[in-house]
Amino acid sequence: MTQHPDPRTYLFALTDAGGTVPPEVGVVRRVVDRGHRVTVLADESMAPEVEQAGAALRIWSRPPDVFRDWELRSPMAQARGMSEHMLVGPARAHAADAVAAIDDVGPDLVVTSGFALGAMVAAEARSVPFDLLMPNVYVLPADGMPPFGAGLKPARGPVGRARDRAMRVASARLIERYALPELDDVRAGHGLAPLPTLWGQMQGARRQLVLTASAFDFPATLPANARYVGPILDDPEWADAAHRAPPDGDGPLVLVAMSSTFQDHVDCLQRIADALGGLPVRGLVTTGPAVEAGAIRAPANVAVVASAPHHEVLPHADLVVTHGGHGTVIKALAAGVPLVILHHGRDQADNAVRVTERGAGLAVSRRASSARIARAVEGVLDDPAYRGAAARLGRAIVREVAASPLLEELEGVPHRTSRA
Repeated sequence: MTQHPDPRTYLFALTDAGGTVPPEVGVVRRVVDRGHRVTVLADESMAPEVEQAGAALRIWSRPPDVFRDWELRSPMAQARGMSEHMLVGPARAHAADAVAAIDDVGPDLVVTSGFALGAMVAAEARSVPFDLLMPNVYVLPADGMPPFGAGLKPARGPVGRARDRAMRVASARLIERYALPELDDVRAGHGLAPLPTLWGQMQGARRQLVLTASAFDFPATLPANARYVGPILDDPEWADAAHRAPPDGDGPLVLVAMSSTFQDHVDCLQRIADALGGLPVRGLVTTGPAVEAGAIRAPANVAVVASAPHHEVLPHADLVVTHGGHGTVIKALAAGVPLVILHHGRDQADNAVRVTERGAGLAVSRRASSARIARAVEGVLDDPAYRGAAARLGRAIVREVAASPLLEELEGVPHRTSRA
């Protein structure tokens, strides 16, 4: 990569949310490769990836909480849990760590994960601009974009628009009931005024860098500081090339790739493996770091492995079965491979509806029986329209990757004239 003639100094403040790690560290790697000075504040679990990317590393003083969101049944419990574990729970410690790092490093720009609210507070308090990384579809309120998290199609007509408004208000009230007072308290401790909404902290970014393709997301009117900069297609460091090959044969190759973090999905993986066992296919089930490969009973035509690099497997795959995480979905589409999605939560229902609306796959319940999963797999494999739709969407995604303005956006920040 060509070295930048006028290097900047960057502080990245990143949190480990599982599937967000490869794209966010991928941004770090690209900035380092351009010759810029990069320091990363990160969870200790991210240390190997950050160091391999070539950045200087600092570890958050507060270890991350384990958010057992699969155990929370009510919207109120989900809102409270997200507030405590992901949004404002870590914010006070993160703000202190980020202030210290800003004072030591003197960055021209702070670049944060989407939920690193404390780092955003620190940047604002030290009068340093910050950019927000969004390694998924656009998640903040925007005219025309369905409310995040529910897997909704775009609104149609006055009734649909009223639905979106009502859901946004209800969601904001639920989250802000728990999160906003505590965030405002953190802000007050750094001499900052209170916010009218929780999202106001994120909306104060110099740039909201959306790490997906506009062709994949639904069309909407985004704020002036939002930019689609294309997805980062890097595989995680743990998905090395030492993996078992799929079973022999000439049947269609079905790659199964579920969450890299635990989402209580062992039983779902087993039902998928059982479904493939009854079909004339070759299955390759990757369990990732969250599940031991030995926990899944493998039929004769299915190989179960801890990991497999997607960039090596996807060119040979005929179908991907997945939980619907953004990284797996976007890499499958970029390879022109259709999907069957059993979404579990988080952003996965939103990714699934973007796939199904474009005709590039099917979605079934995560609690679906093996017979139901088998019918979905057969349905996608037997209908070439799904692969055709995935290939068309994939070509658009690849074009956006090739034309990504990511580095141009990050390098557009001026040098700071003074440093705290």
